[in-house]
Amino acid sequence: MKRFLALALLVSMALCAAAASAATEVKMTGDARIHANMWSKANYTGWDGTGTQTYDAFTIWERFRLRTDFITNENLKFRFGIRANNTPWGNGTYTVDNPRVAIDVYQAFLQFKWPGTDVEFTIGLQPLAIAHASFFAGSSLIMDTQVAAAMVNIPVVDDKVKIVGGFMRFLDTNRDMDPTTTQVPDEFDGYYLSVPITLDGFSATPWGLIGVAGRNANYGVGAGNCGLYNATLQQNLMAAGTFALAPGFRNAQNIYWWVGGAFEVTALDPFKFYADVIYGEGNGNDRSPNRRKGFFFDVAAEYTGLDMLTPQIAFWWSTGEDASLRNGSERLPTIAGTWGSSTSFLFDSDQAFTSTYVGVNPVGSWGFTASLNNMSFMADLSHRLTFAYVRGTNSAAGLRRANAILGSGQFYQMGRDLAETEYLLGINFDNTYNIYENLAAIATFGWSHGEFDSSVWGRRFVNQARSGDMFMLGIGLQYKF
Repeated sequence: MKRFLALALLVSMALCAAAASAATEVKMTGDARIHANMWSKANYTGWDGTGTQTYDAFTIWERFRLRTDFITNENLKFRFGIRANNTPWGNGTYTVDNPRVAIDVYQAFLQFKWPGTDVEFTIGLQPLAIAHASFFAGSSLIMDTQVAAAMVNIPVVDDKVKIVGGFMRFLDTNRDMDPTTTQVPDEFDGYYLSVPITLDGFSATPWGLIGVAGRNANYGVGAGNCGLYNATLQQNLMAAGTFALAPGFRNAQNIYWWVGGAFEVTALDPFKFYADVIYGEGNGNDRSPNRRKGFFFDVAAEYTGLDMLTPQIAFWWSTGEDASLRNGSERLPTIAGTWGSSTSFLFDSDQAFTSTYVGVNPVGSWGFTASLNNMSFMADLSHRLTFAYVRGTNSAAGLRRANAILGSGQFYQMGRDLAETEYLLGINFDNTYNIYENLAAIATFGWSHGEFDSSVWGRRFVNQARSGDMFMLGIGLQYKF
């Protein structure tokens, strides 16, 4: 039955495309990625975050994305995107017998300009990122994901000043029918506004985001993939005290809010500079253990005047947890973001292959990276060498208290959340060879050493990490069309 449904979906798409082509231009783009990952001491232990499962040393992954644009004219189009999600060979879709069909819709949005103007509306399931400097993986620490939203882009001064904003619905757990005769606050909504300003040699984007979080929304659902761990909205939004001391919201609805600015300076080209400043907080009027607030900033510089390579350096700092759970969390709340510097494999930072990064949390840490990017000494062959140092800003006592109540790895995880007493070193060497214009062979190598606090995680985890460093090797193909 599942195979029949999948076949019917593909046939109907083909028929729709054929019918639409008479009056509408149809364009298809996409990418396919097949790669093998080899790990030694994944997560610094070889285990999952709770220490109850062992990570396979060798897996082969495959993913596919297809985006189809139905274009009536330059002012009106609809995008439909499907995917066979990233899955290891031998599992799910890629099982030898009776595979589980895993084709799903990940983009479906209408885009049009209001007649006679350049005001553009984008409505539906769409990729959406909060403003962030392009250096840091070109994505947002707060949110960079697919979301159901109604957005508007309003040019104010030619291409120099715009207003971008709209409404997002992140969660609606009970859909259109609540399970009781009383209205249930089961939604999590967002309202976004930014003002991109682009001048010669300088750009700045001040922005703000408000979230209205209902008490009965299912924040435990997967909100994305944070490295080798499965991050949820609970970990991204909530304080450890919410689960350790005061389960659940007191208020039916709570407000989360963020303000920030993204800045880029190219006036001194070939020297270029980048920076972000972000402050956010949530549950401010709820019980003290439920409250969460924090600050984050990053800065970076690069020199693009050399033909054979681009030197880069970056620094970031974030507030971390204090020693108490009763006063809530001092870390910046996030939704479903990604962030990384010079594609360091310690962070989820737009790597070519999924699961070739560690998933360290930049929130609650500080550090720096230095990189030799875009190295090229032969035609069609390029390299990137990146060094990273990361140290925690979280109180060891605060993490230890949460682990004692919730269990190690249940909310905070060793190697992902770092105490002030802990640090990580990481080096990755990434190589890309363009076999054809649209087909690349990619090999990436990573090494990392971690020093961890046994008073926070216990001797079992720390001794396992001390028995050897972590290594990663990823090899595969990427085809774009």
